Amino acid sequence: MGFKKLDFEEYSESKMRSRSESFLNEIVTRRTIREFSDRMVPIDIINNCIKTAASAPSGANKQPWQFVVVKDPGIKAEIRKAAEKEEKEFYGHRATKEWLEDLNQFGTDWHKPFLEIAPYLIVVFRKIYDLEDDGTQRKNYYVNESVGIASGFLLAALHHAGLATLTHTPSPMNFLGQILNRPVNEKAFLLIPVGYPANDAEVPDLSKKPFGEISKIV
Repeated sequence: MGFKKLDFEEYSESKMRSRSESFLNEIVTRRTIREFSDRMVPIDIINNCIKTAASAPSGANKQPWQFVVVKDPGIKAEIRKAAEKEEKEFYGHRATKEWLEDLNQFGTDWHKPFLEIAPYLIVVFRKIYDLEDDGTQRKNYYVNESVGIASGFLLAALHHAGLATLTHTPSPMNFLGQILNRPVNEKAFLLIPVGYPANDAEVPDLSKKPFGEISKIV
Protein backbone atom coordinates (compact mmCIF):
# COMPACT_ATOMS: atom_id res chain seq x y z
CA MET A 1 0.00 0.00 0.00
CA GLY A 2 1.33 3.40 -0.96
CA PHE A 3 0.22 6.91 -0.17
CA LYS A 4 -1.47 9.63 -2.21
CA LYS A 5 -2.09 13.31 -1.72
CA LEU A 6 -5.09 14.13 0.46
CA ASP A 7 -8.10 15.38 -1.46
CA PHE A 8 -9.37 18.07 0.90
CA GLU A 9 -11.44 21.13 0.12
CA GLU A 10 -11.14 23.92 2.64
CA TYR A 11 -14.20 26.13 3.17
CA SER A 12 -14.47 29.64 4.51
CA GLU A 13 -15.55 29.94 8.13
CA SER A 14 -18.95 31.24 7.08
CA LYS A 15 -19.48 28.27 4.76
CA MET A 16 -18.34 25.83 7.44
CA ARG A 17 -20.75 27.39 9.88
CA SER A 18 -23.57 27.23 7.36
CA ARG A 19 -22.85 23.59 6.50
CA SER A 20 -22.62 22.57 10.14
CA GLU A 21 -25.91 24.29 10.96
CA SER A 22 -27.61 22.77 7.91
CA PHE A 23 -26.54 19.24 8.84
CA LEU A 24 -27.53 19.79 12.47
CA ASN A 25 -31.00 21.02 11.46
CA GLU A 26 -31.44 17.95 9.28
CA ILE A 27 -30.12 15.26 11.58
CA VAL A 28 -32.01 16.40 14.68
CA THR A 29 -35.26 15.60 12.87
CA ARG A 30 -34.34 11.91 12.78
CA ARG A 31 -36.59 9.82 15.02
CA THR A 32 -36.70 6.14 15.81
CA ILE A 33 -40.05 4.75 14.67
CA ARG A 34 -41.86 1.44 15.13
CA GLU A 35 -44.74 2.00 12.72
CA PHE A 36 -43.70 1.46 9.11
CA SER A 37 -45.41 1.53 5.75
CA ASP A 38 -44.88 -1.52 3.55
CA ARG A 39 -44.27 0.75 0.54
CA MET A 40 -41.20 -0.41 -1.37
CA VAL A 41 -38.01 1.67 -1.60
CA PRO A 42 -35.66 1.42 -4.63
CA ILE A 43 -32.76 -0.86 -3.69
CA ASP A 44 -30.15 1.49 -5.17
CA ILE A 45 -30.98 4.01 -2.45
CA ILE A 46 -30.32 1.38 0.21
CA ASN A 47 -27.11 0.37 -1.54
CA ASN A 48 -25.86 3.97 -1.62
CA CYS A 49 -26.46 4.29 2.12
CA ILE A 50 -24.55 1.07 2.79
CA LYS A 51 -21.68 2.35 0.64
CA THR A 52 -21.67 5.44 2.85
CA ALA A 53 -21.45 3.21 5.93
CA ALA A 54 -18.59 1.27 4.36
CA SER A 55 -16.60 4.50 4.00
CA ALA A 56 -16.32 4.75 7.80
CA PRO A 57 -12.91 4.55 9.47
CA SER A 58 -11.91 1.26 11.06
CA GLY A 59 -9.05 -0.17 13.09
CA ALA A 60 -6.10 -0.80 10.72
CA ASN A 61 -8.60 -0.35 7.86
CA LYS A 62 -9.79 -3.92 8.44
CA GLN A 63 -13.41 -2.92 7.72
CA PRO A 64 -14.78 -5.60 10.06
CA TRP A 65 -18.40 -5.37 8.96
CA GLN A 66 -20.95 -7.10 6.78
CA PHE A 67 -24.33 -5.64 5.82
CA VAL A 68 -27.10 -8.07 4.92
CA VAL A 69 -30.24 -6.59 3.36
CA VAL A 70 -33.35 -8.70 3.90
CA LYS A 71 -36.37 -8.11 1.67
CA ASP A 72 -37.74 -11.65 1.30
CA PRO A 73 -41.10 -11.84 3.16
CA GLY A 74 -40.47 -15.41 4.28
CA ILE A 75 -37.10 -14.58 5.82
CA LYS A 76 -38.52 -11.46 7.46
CA ALA A 77 -41.29 -13.58 9.00
CA GLU A 78 -38.70 -16.04 10.28
CA ILE A 79 -36.67 -13.21 11.81
CA ARG A 80 -39.78 -11.77 13.45
CA LYS A 81 -40.71 -15.12 14.98
CA ALA A 82 -37.21 -15.65 16.40
CA ALA A 83 -36.91 -12.04 17.62
CA GLU A 84 -40.27 -12.13 19.37
CA LYS A 85 -39.28 -15.35 21.13
CA GLU A 86 -36.19 -13.65 22.57
CA GLU A 87 -38.04 -10.41 23.33
CA LYS A 88 -40.83 -12.25 25.14
CA GLU A 89 -38.21 -13.88 27.34
CA PHE A 90 -36.55 -10.49 27.87
CA TYR A 91 -39.73 -8.68 28.93
CA GLY A 92 -40.92 -11.63 31.00
CA HIS A 93 -37.75 -12.75 32.74
CA ARG A 94 -34.40 -11.24 31.70
CA ALA A 95 -34.97 -7.51 32.13
CA THR A 96 -34.63 -5.94 35.57
CA LYS A 97 -37.48 -3.98 37.10
CA GLU A 98 -35.51 -0.74 36.63
CA TRP A 99 -34.90 -1.53 32.97
CA LEU A 100 -38.57 -2.18 32.32
CA GLU A 101 -39.53 1.03 34.12
CA ASP A 102 -37.16 2.98 31.86
CA LEU A 103 -38.78 1.35 28.82
CA ASN A 104 -42.33 2.13 29.90
CA GLN A 105 -42.21 5.64 28.41
CA PHE A 106 -41.86 4.11 24.93
CA GLY A 107 -44.80 1.74 25.23
CA THR A 108 -42.81 -1.18 23.84
CA ASP A 109 -43.36 -4.87 24.41
CA TRP A 110 -42.29 -8.16 22.83
CA HIS A 111 -44.51 -7.80 19.77
CA LYS A 112 -42.41 -6.71 16.74
CA PRO A 113 -44.70 -6.46 13.69
CA PHE A 114 -42.39 -3.91 12.06
CA LEU A 115 -39.96 -6.73 11.29
CA GLU A 116 -42.39 -7.95 8.63
CA ILE A 117 -43.95 -4.64 7.59
CA ALA A 118 -40.82 -2.60 6.81
CA PRO A 119 -39.72 -3.25 3.21
CA TYR A 120 -36.13 -3.91 4.25
CA LEU A 121 -34.24 -5.13 7.27
CA ILE A 122 -30.55 -4.26 7.29
CA VAL A 123 -28.62 -6.59 9.58
CA VAL A 124 -25.20 -5.26 10.54
CA PHE A 125 -22.70 -7.95 11.45
CA ARG A 126 -19.34 -7.43 13.13
CA LYS A 127 -16.52 -9.63 11.91
CA ILE A 128 -14.65 -10.62 15.05
CA TYR A 129 -11.85 -11.91 12.82
CA ASP A 130 -11.27 -12.37 9.10
CA LEU A 131 -11.53 -15.91 7.80
CA GLU A 132 -9.37 -16.86 4.82
CA ASP A 133 -10.41 -19.47 2.27
CA ASP A 134 -8.07 -22.02 3.85
CA GLY A 135 -9.58 -21.45 7.30
CA THR A 136 -6.81 -19.20 8.59
CA GLN A 137 -7.97 -16.56 11.05
CA ARG A 138 -6.67 -12.99 10.83
CA LYS A 139 -7.21 -10.62 13.73
CA ASN A 140 -9.41 -7.53 13.45
CA TYR A 141 -8.92 -4.50 15.69
CA TYR A 142 -11.37 -2.23 17.52
CA VAL A 143 -14.22 -4.19 15.99
CA ASN A 144 -17.09 -2.84 18.12
CA GLU A 145 -15.87 0.74 17.78
CA SER A 146 -15.44 0.43 14.01
CA VAL A 147 -18.83 -1.20 13.42
CA GLY A 148 -20.47 1.33 15.74
CA ILE A 149 -19.08 4.22 13.69
CA ALA A 150 -20.18 2.57 10.43
CA SER A 151 -23.66 2.05 11.86
CA GLY A 152 -23.85 5.74 12.73
CA PHE A 153 -22.86 6.63 9.16
CA LEU A 154 -25.57 4.27 7.90
CA LEU A 155 -28.33 5.75 10.06
CA ALA A 156 -27.36 9.29 9.04
CA ALA A 157 -27.27 8.33 5.36
CA LEU A 158 -30.67 6.62 5.49
CA HIS A 159 -32.19 9.67 7.18
CA HIS A 160 -30.55 12.01 4.68
CA ALA A 161 -32.06 9.92 1.88
CA GLY A 162 -35.53 10.47 3.34
CA LEU A 163 -36.11 7.13 5.07
CA ALA A 164 -37.17 6.16 8.56
CA THR A 165 -35.29 3.64 10.70
CA LEU A 166 -35.34 1.74 13.95
CA THR A 167 -32.28 0.55 15.85
CA HIS A 168 -33.38 -2.87 17.07
CA THR A 169 -31.18 -5.03 19.28
CA PRO A 170 -32.99 -8.16 20.44
CA SER A 171 -30.82 -9.99 22.93
CA PRO A 172 -29.30 -12.41 22.24
CA MET A 173 -29.12 -12.01 18.45
CA ASN A 174 -27.47 -15.30 17.51
CA PHE A 175 -30.59 -16.31 15.59
CA LEU A 176 -29.81 -13.72 12.92
CA GLY A 177 -26.56 -15.42 11.95
CA GLN A 178 -28.32 -18.76 11.86
CA ILE A 179 -31.29 -17.62 9.78
CA LEU A 180 -29.09 -15.70 7.34
CA ASN A 181 -26.49 -18.48 7.19
CA ARG A 182 -23.58 -16.24 8.13
CA PRO A 183 -20.09 -17.65 8.80
CA VAL A 184 -18.87 -18.26 12.35
CA ASN A 185 -16.65 -15.16 12.37
CA GLU A 186 -19.66 -12.83 12.01
CA LYS A 187 -21.80 -11.81 14.96
CA ALA A 188 -24.98 -9.74 14.68
CA PHE A 189 -24.46 -6.18 15.92
CA LEU A 190 -27.60 -4.28 14.92
CA LEU A 191 -30.92 -4.91 13.17
CA ILE A 192 -32.30 -1.88 11.30
CA PRO A 193 -35.81 -1.91 9.81
CA VAL A 194 -35.87 0.67 7.00
CA GLY A 195 -38.65 2.27 4.99
CA TYR A 196 -41.26 5.00 5.00
CA PRO A 197 -43.16 5.71 8.22
CA ALA A 198 -46.80 4.68 8.37
CA ASN A 199 -49.21 7.55 7.71
CA ASP A 200 -50.37 7.48 11.33
CA ALA A 201 -46.92 6.87 12.86
CA GLU A 202 -46.32 8.50 16.24
CA VAL A 203 -43.15 8.97 18.28
CA PRO A 204 -42.62 9.74 21.97
CA ASP A 205 -42.40 13.43 22.86
CA LEU A 206 -38.80 13.33 24.07
CA SER A 207 -36.10 15.91 24.68
CA LYS A 208 -32.32 15.65 24.58
CA LYS A 209 -30.00 16.68 27.37
CA PRO A 210 -28.93 20.35 27.28
CA PHE A 211 -25.74 21.00 25.31
CA GLY A 212 -23.94 22.29 28.41
CA GLU A 213 -24.62 18.98 30.13
CA ILE A 214 -23.07 16.81 27.44
CA SER A 215 -20.17 18.95 26.21
CA LYS A 216 -17.28 20.77 27.86
CA ILE A 217 -14.33 22.81 26.62
CA VAL A 218 -11.24 22.60 28.83
